[in-house]
Amino acid sequence: MMKKTLTAAVLGLSLTALPALAQNNTSANSNTANASKDQPHQKASQMNLWPATKIKGLNVYNQSNEKIGDISDLMLNKDGKIDTAVVSVGGFLGIGTHDVAVKFSELKWEMEPVKSTTTSSNAPASANRPAGTVGSANTSNAANSGPKQFWPDHAVMTNATKDQLKAMPQFDASK
Repeated sequence: MMKKTLTAAVLGLSLTALPALAQNNTSANSNTANASKDQPHQKASQMNLWPATKIKGLNVYNQSNEKIGDISDLMLNKDGKIDTAVVSVGGFLGIGTHDVAVKFSELKWEMEPVKSTTTSSNAPASANRPAGTVGSANTSNAANSGPKQFWPDHAVMTNATKDQLKAMPQFDASK
């Protein structure tokens, strides 16, 4: 009988403590939430930084607005600075591509979509870009009134053609 009474007393005390614990936990969470709302936020766009995930996959064009490849990787030097961009040239759906290393400084970054080379004035600015291209045309209609993309739309290599890139030695980023 004493064992049942002791068990009932422990159970009763633990049930009365639960609301107090829940209340303390809730107030601690709200204090944390308020503190994070009061903290200033840093924005990559304000710091002139581009997410590497947005650079990888960008199309690379020549000076005639012809696509010559896309960026498949970025290589850092020991100081943590981007030294080389790996450009994937040729191939179809990733088969038969030829990866080459180019100096990051040889790429010119363009924020606006590639200008259309078609004669139709009704074609959007991105009409000559392949499907899946990163970025979008910046038109003035209300449907595209969201925040402007702060990373480049594409890269341009003015000193190399697609054939010259294909002739460069294969680059293997994993070795």
